[in-house]
Amino acid sequence: MILLPLLTLGILGPYISARTIESEATSHTVQLIRQVTRNIEFYVRQTESIISIVDANPDVQAFMSFQGSSQPFSPRAQAAARQLLKSISDAHPEIAGILVVSADNRPLSNEIQPITRDPLTDESWYRKAVDNQGTVQLLPRPIGRNLRSSHEYSADEVVSIVKAVVDPGSGQVRGVVLIDMRLKVVEAIFDDMTIGLGGFLFIEAPGGAIVYTPVNPIVYRVRDEWLDTPRTSSVRRIKGEDYQIVSQGSDYTQWKTIGVFPLNEIMSQVSTIRYYSLIIAGVTVLVALIVAVFFTSGIARPVIELRSLMKEAEEGNLGVRFEGRQEDEIGYLGKSFNTMIEEVQKLIDMVYREQQSKREAELKTLQEQIKPHFLYNTLDTIQWMAQEHGAQDIVKVVGALTSLFRIGLSRGKEMIRVADEMEHVRSYLIIQKARYEDKFDFTLSTDDEVLSCMVLKLTLQPLVENAIYHGIKERRGHGFVRVEALRRDGMLVLRVSDDGVGMTPAKLEEVRALLSVVHPHGAGLEGYGVHNVHERIQLSFGTRYGLRFESAPDRGTTVEILHPLLTSEE
Repeated sequence: MILLPLLTLGILGPYISARTIESEATSHTVQLIRQVTRNIEFYVRQTESIISIVDANPDVQAFMSFQGSSQPFSPRAQAAARQLLKSISDAHPEIAGILVVSADNRPLSNEIQPITRDPLTDESWYRKAVDNQGTVQLLPRPIGRNLRSSHEYSADEVVSIVKAVVDPGSGQVRGVVLIDMRLKVVEAIFDDMTIGLGGFLFIEAPGGAIVYTPVNPIVYRVRDEWLDTPRTSSVRRIKGEDYQIVSQGSDYTQWKTIGVFPLNEIMSQVSTIRYYSLIIAGVTVLVALIVAVFFTSGIARPVIELRSLMKEAEEGNLGVRFEGRQEDEIGYLGKSFNTMIEEVQKLIDMVYREQQSKREAELKTLQEQIKPHFLYNTLDTIQWMAQEHGAQDIVKVVGALTSLFRIGLSRGKEMIRVADEMEHVRSYLIIQKARYEDKFDFTLSTDDEVLSCMVLKLTLQPLVENAIYHGIKERRGHGFVRVEALRRDGMLVLRVSDDGVGMTPAKLEEVRALLSVVHPHGAGLEGYGVHNVHERIQLSFGTRYGLRFESAPDRGTTVEILHPLLTSEE
């Protein structure tokens, strides 16, 4: 059991560590790439803003609008335009030079001048800016231009950023603004970005042109097809070693920033982890073997004995007991086994006594059922005798009481028809109306489609009793009780309504709370209370069903019984 996890960790541990370290290195590289991309985009956007400032200057606009005019561009305006360009270059050391070329091939700059008299408007950078009006174009390593700079920098040291200036009225190109941005800005960004000891970052333009890279022979072995998608992460083999290559493109500059780091750095860390893991595993196994030799015999003997006793208990011998005296886990287990056997024996004895009591109770119940039968048979005789003497009120009440007993017995059935339950309530109300004379009236309403449905017996009578004793009896004047049986939302709904004194909100909440409390059944309970009705329904059909109370002070109370729609006793 010890060897299994050790071997598993010895095999999976270095693999998981390698994957984790590789994932962290990749995540770190992605974060660096995002930071580099954001910084470069910041400088390019800043340069684009500078182009917009140059374009918006009135003197520069006058310079580019001066096409084919017989009046020369004034020296004052030309000096002001050059001063603007100089001020921008001085304020932004990352700018190597600014050149404005009008559509009729006139240059304006402090640092950059044409080498020959060949038209600058025929230059590739000029044509690219004109063909992509409205967007800046980035030209890394602008080799072969017909331009020279007073700062004497090479094409490998700058990135040219060009944008066409368009007349908003006519939509015609009035010229192009070119700004050379020093790559030292990018180099300064990269100086703070490191990927391990052998990793590096570089920037690539569309078409595979290198914008910037540190001195590293690996960069020229990264193939363009490995970077086809805007964002990639893959492992490639270069010069016999595996390298993780992560790249992400910029939608704004269209450049890709690529991070490359060797996986052998990760594997060296994993080898260290594996080395120490093997040492720890070896020591642990040696200690485990020594402990196993000393303690196996002391543990196995009582376990085997306890297993034998359990086997005897399974076969029915509940007289067995564990005799161990040790105070360790096995000793506690043996004591628990003895306790369990004793409890099982007690439960068997209790079940036996309960079965005897149940048989005695069933016999007593059968004997008690004779009394109600005798009672309502006697009531039938009294009803017949009262009818003989013309006492119709007595006939009506005795007939209702007889019906009440007959339906209440229902031959011992728990479920009766809705029609019988309504007849049972009618009998009860007739008796109560005779008792209270003109204190209340009542109506019973039943939908024809639910008459033959089955319902738990004696569900309505407790609710009607509450309506009379706690609602109608407490009010002043004449009251009214309404009992309904209907179908709603696929359920049987029995409703008892009264116009009695009703309940306060606090009393209503108390009644609703009591419905959710499980009361013990005991001798202190008389008959079927409201809670008993609710509990019987939920125990029989689930918590979806039961009683729902609505009441308001001096406006009466309505109780609904939600009962499943059953067409048979099952």
